[in-house]
Amino acid sequence: MYPLYLFFLSMVLTPLSAAQADILNLPASATADRVAKKPVRGMSMQEVIEQFGQPERKLPPVGDPPITRWKYPRYTVYFEGKYVIHAVPDERN
Repeated sequence: MYPLYLFFLSMVLTPLSAAQADILNLPASATADRVAKKPVRGMSMQEVIEQFGQPERKLPPVGDPPITRWKYPRYTVYFEGKYVIHAVPDERN
């Protein structure tokens, strides 16, 4: 009976001892770039220009509804029509 008890006890405790977690440390500059101020959903093109200035490049609209991209130094802003739908940090940063 005693060996059976030890077997069941070991089966219960084994998963608890195997639990592990990894810690991901990022440089402060990498996290700061990710949370840097950028345009938010719903802003108009005019509001983006007023708050963030002219983009480096304005790419022509594609598709229906038209999706336009504006390239800034650290992110790309996507517009549907004249309103922001997303601003994505560039991978090079």
